[in-house]
Amino acid sequence: MDEVRLRSLTPGVLTVLVRRGADFAAAEDAVQDALVEALRVWAADRPRDPKGWLVTVAWRKFLDARRADTARRRREDRVEEEPAPGPAPAVDDTLQLYFLCAHPSLTPASAVALTLRAVGGLTTRQIAEAYLVPEATMAQRISRAKRTVSGVRFDRPGDVATVLRVLYLVFNEGYSGDVDLAAEAIRLTRRLTAAIDHPEVAGLLALMLLHHARRAARTAPDGSLVPLAEQDRGRWDTASIAEGVGILQAALARDRLGEFQAQAAIAALHADAPTAEETDWAQIVEWYDELARLTGSPVVRLNRAVAVGEADGPHAGLVALAALDASLPRYAAVAAYLHERDGDLVAAARLYAEAAHKAPNLAERDHLTRQAARLNARRCG
Repeated sequence: MDEVRLRSLTPGVLTVLVRRGADFAAAEDAVQDALVEALRVWAADRPRDPKGWLVTVAWRKFLDARRADTARRRREDRVEEEPAPGPAPAVDDTLQLYFLCAHPSLTPASAVALTLRAVGGLTTRQIAEAYLVPEATMAQRISRAKRTVSGVRFDRPGDVATVLRVLYLVFNEGYSGDVDLAAEAIRLTRRLTAAIDHPEVAGLLALMLLHHARRAARTAPDGSLVPLAEQDRGRWDTASIAEGVGILQAALARDRLGEFQAQAAIAALHADAPTAEETDWAQIVEWYDELARLTGSPVVRLNRAVAVGEADGPHAGLVALAALDASLPRYAAVAAYLHERDGDLVAAARLYAEAAHKAPNLAERDHLTRQAARLNARRCG
């Protein structure tokens, strides 16, 4: 069993341990120790019931750690609670674990960070980039969250809004980052939609489907990024687009607008345009206005500047951009695009090179570097 498949069992094993009374931090450590043990021994002797094996070993690891800090009598009591050998139930516990990690004792930001790290499998760096904070700050936040829930019984699950935020960030990392988690985020959001009748849950599922429908066209055969305007729309998944639009329309009809529905509406307008030139940018700007009102997010206003540049011309886009903090992620890339549209190739080339230096992944860095080289070649040619 490869490491990716092995780690897919982690949420279920972790859920069993916290249900049996293990505090979250100790349970996570025990599961990680069990995974290391599995990688060492399974190559020669793979168990018939991998999850059951991991539960048994992780529980023993947890007990071993507890024995170092507790009295003999308590150790003996814990040993008696050890799960009996045998097949473990074939139940998907991942979504339940998302709710458990969104514990009421944590702030929403801490709950999201902890869940992304413990369940989503993202690195501290990836979570920090999603939150627009330094990696050291995020590491401290995750450590504090672990300390907060240490010793807490997970019998009070968190709220839906926090779980939605986690799923959204997991999808974004899977869609644009180094770890492919997008399909798993869609699967879990489908399960949540079936369990909870709420327009924002439906809005998130619609958003994921509409973005995921374009995935095949986002990269060229050599792995390079293809901008939205240049994508082969014939490669878009029309079935996913139709499903996403249908889900979105039903959610919007309930007149309880939220940020995920607004984002899905923007994605739907892109998906509805037969060509890039026929995109309804004026309506997209209106939806960005709604989204900015709902979230106050500077990233939303950054994306809105691009839409303004398309709807009202690049100079208007640059005016909108000037009101934002230049330290925002991808600010330089947006500025480069708008300056190129406005005819300032010198500034655009410099900004593309600056954006490439700050790019969060190799594919984006290569794309921005090529843009800078293209403009420099035009100026010298």
